[in-house]
Parts: sequence; C-alpha cells; structure tokens
Amino acid sequence: MTTQPRSMRSIGIAISLVAGQLVSHQSFAQGLNNFFLMGYDNDEGSPWGGTNIDYILGIPDIYYQYRDIGYSRANANITVSNGVLLFSTNGAWVADAIGDTMQNGTGLSPSNYSTTYNEGLHTPQDALIIPIPGSPSRHYLFHGTIDNFSESFAQYLYVSAIDLNMNGGFGSVVSKNIVLIDDTLNIGKITSVRHANGRDWWVFCHKQFANIYLRLLVTPYGIQGPFQQSVGMLRHADGGQVCFSPNGDKFAYYYGAEDDLEIFDFDRCTGLLSNPVHIAIEDYNQMGGVAFSPSGQFLYVSSVLDVYQYDVTVADIAGSMVHLGTWDGFYSPSPPLATVFDIAQLAPDGKIYISTGNGTFHLHVINAPDLPGLACDFQQHAIELPTYNFNSLPNHPNYHLGPIDGSVCDSLGINTLTPSVLGSARTATVFPSPSTGQFTISYPANSEVGSLEILDAAGRVILQERIPQWSTIHSFDLSDQEHGAYTATLRWGGTKLSTHLTVLR
Repeated sequence: MTTQPRSMRSIGIAISLVAGQLVSHQSFAQGLNNFFLMGYDNDEGSPWGGTNIDYILGIPDIYYQYRDIGYSRANANITVSNGVLLFSTNGAWVADAIGDTMQNGTGLSPSNYSTTYNEGLHTPQDALIIPIPGSPSRHYLFHGTIDNFSESFAQYLYVSAIDLNMNGGFGSVVSKNIVLIDDTLNIGKITSVRHANGRDWWVFCHKQFANIYLRLLVTPYGIQGPFQQSVGMLRHADGGQVCFSPNGDKFAYYYGAEDDLEIFDFDRCTGLLSNPVHIAIEDYNQMGGVAFSPSGQFLYVSSVLDVYQYDVTVADIAGSMVHLGTWDGFYSPSPPLATVFDIAQLAPDGKIYISTGNGTFHLHVINAPDLPGLACDFQQHAIELPTYNFNSLPNHPNYHLGPIDGSVCDSLGINTLTPSVLGSARTATVFPSPSTGQFTISYPANSEVGSLEILDAAGRVILQERIPQWSTIHSFDLSDQEHGAYTATLRWGGTKLSTHLTVLR
C-alpha cells in the first residue's frame, strides 16, 4: 500500500486530463471501471479522507487521496480509456476529475434526505453513469434519493446530463434533475446492462409494494420508456442490492429482511426478465449485497453476518448453496465498528470485494470467485485501507459488454467488444518493456475464459496463466528468466493476439 499527498496524485490526474484534451474525445465513450473511489472528505483530517483503489495495472494499487468529496453507498465514477478519472458522484453532487465540484454539479435529487446527507447519500446504488451512445463526450447520470423518509420510498428516478467538453475539459452538468419516472419506487438499486446490439443500454429500478420492474432504454436518440414488467415476487420497502451477471444473461435481487434472494434469466434483446427463482435464506440478517463471479456461474450473497455462494447454472440453485463464513468478530479499529458484510462488487482484477457495513479500515475479498465452494477463497477483512470507508463501493455496470453475435438484435455491425485500456480493439500491449521481470499486459475484454502463454526465443512455453472473462489487464512475473526477448500470446477459442517484451538483466 502507498500513500501520496494531493500534490502528487491530483497534479498527475490534472496533467493527464489536459493532455487528453489534445486527442479525440472518442476515447471517452469506451467507459472503464478501474477506479474504486471510497472514503470521506478531508474536513476532519486523518484518518478521515479519500481512499483510492486503482486496478489499471492489473493488481490493486491502494492509496490515500486528499479530496473534498466523500462517498457512502451511493457511489459512481467513470474513467477514460487510459484509466484516468473523468468524474464521480456520491448521489448528492458531482465531482470533476480532481475531486472539485463540477460546474452546476450540486443539488442532485432534491429532497430533505439529500440536504441532510449532502456529504454523500447512504442509499445503495442510488447513482449510475452511462456513456451516451454516439456522443463521446457526454454521459447520463441516473440518480434518486429518499423522497418520503417516514415510509422509506423514492418518488422519482432522475437523469442529469454531463458534457466533458465544457468548462475547459473538466465538464459541466448541462441538464439536471430531469424526472424520468414519477412513482413509488424502492430506494436505490438503479442498475444497467448493455443491450444485445452492443450500443444501447437498459436501465432498471423497481416499484415498491409490487412485483413491477421499470426499465428504460438509452439510445443515441434519447431515453425511451419507462416500460413495465410484472414478474417475480412482491417487493416491500427494502435496501440491499441488485446485480446483472457480467455477460448480462442473469439478474439477482437481494434484501435479507423479508424477501431474501431472487434470481432471473434476462434477455438483453427485449429487456425482459423470466424464470424467477426465489430462495429464502434461513438467517435473521438484513441489508447486504449480491455479486456474480466473472463467468456468471456463481452468485455471492453477503448478508450482514454470513456470506453464501450459489451455482446459478444448476437446476436446484437453492440446493447448491455453500455457506462460506460467519462474521468472525473482528472490529476495525475497535468496537462498535464491526467488519460485518454489506454491499459487494466484482472488480477489474476478477475478485469480489465486500464492504463492512460500518465505517472501518477494511474490506472483505473473494479471491477466486469462479471456483466452487470454499475453493473460492473468501477472506474476511483481508484488504486494509488508509482511511475510514463507510459501506462504499462503486455502482459499475459492465462497460465492456458487446453485442450478442448472431442474435436478432445484432444489427449494427458491432463485432468487437470495448477497446482495451491501452491498445486498440484488436491488439495487446505489454508494459513496461523492457523490465526486470514485472509486466502487465492489456487486451480487449472477452466473454470467454482465455489463456496467456509466454514463450522464450526458442519457442518454449515458460509461463501459462488463465485470463478471466471481462478482464482487460493482467500482471505476470518473469523475474526468474534470463535477459532477452520473449513473446506473449493470448488466446480465446480461435482468437489469438501476440506481442513482444524484453526482460532486462
């Protein structure tokens, strides 16, 4: 773990952003999720303040950042194609690339609740950022709040539009608090998945005391809907979390107090949910979160005091449940700040991170979520943070998801997934090269498991490693190899990418 003052990190971000203005804003449209921005603002001094987790090099770089914005459960951000932050929000206001208030960025989701918690809304998944198809510098921010605190519901789903060409490249909120849905909605749980055409986006929320899902379709021509679907169980006033699988074919909804877990099939072409499976979890926990493994085979439920794994590919999903662990009694830094289990998020390194339900210095991690049962390697409070974090993980959709090739909706000629971090859609890049042994390779996201082979000059395979679905970066170590030239080859089925690197001694 490293910690750097604002003079180091923020200046670097600002320089990168200004340099980025010299190239096409087309890179903005790619949309990445390499940053986890967490922690409080710096008004109180250490150990308050910002924590960043940056996955741009394939492994998490955790460091302190001085900033004016703090984050709670309402948390969203997006980065440019080289991993530089574009903007973020805590549900109450929008911050630009260096953490200052974006032009016209205050006053989101006006309500007494938002005014009370203007340091960051405490409601889960109450902010979501989607690049506007066909408009590289513009993004939609979907957001909400608690409009009726006594009865715990949201009256509105809002959208605000952000143009990053404004204000010298630091962006401006050009329209704000536009009401898309006026209804009695469950709080938060705003989520999204790419349409089967590979360009548009489905955005979802849920009606309270009903079994009605409300969805919108984001296209280059505007936002269509809302459309309604009655499916699954009636949902009461709740918290918890919702999640699409990385390839978009499954959807999960979890709230532990009354209604527990529900899993659906999802059609990315029509936007319709089907085949609901309700699973009553026999514990007394509430709140919590849910996340899919990179392959989409396993679903993880974090339920305050317990964590579970389910195999969603088998006929008896409920019967596949594996109890991974019960809270071990750890406090951070001391009682009453228990490191229990709250919202979860699949990260770019292929691991699942779980927040602690309190303002603590730790996160939980599932290191190998595509492995069954205890082999998934669930580790409690294994990730130490430099500042307090209050239940905060970003609400990131899978920005890399492409079209469903050959489907009825695959009509736009999009035949590649989102370009990789540092290369074009059809290339791989190794950096730094030359190196004494530590390398990172970037590549296009793929919906299949891949493999990485490193060959020496004689064509012998000296290293072979697995590449998980939807990843775009992977680190590997050649410190035990001799000086010389090597070839890195990536394979996904019949697709092959190769590039060269040098070990320097």
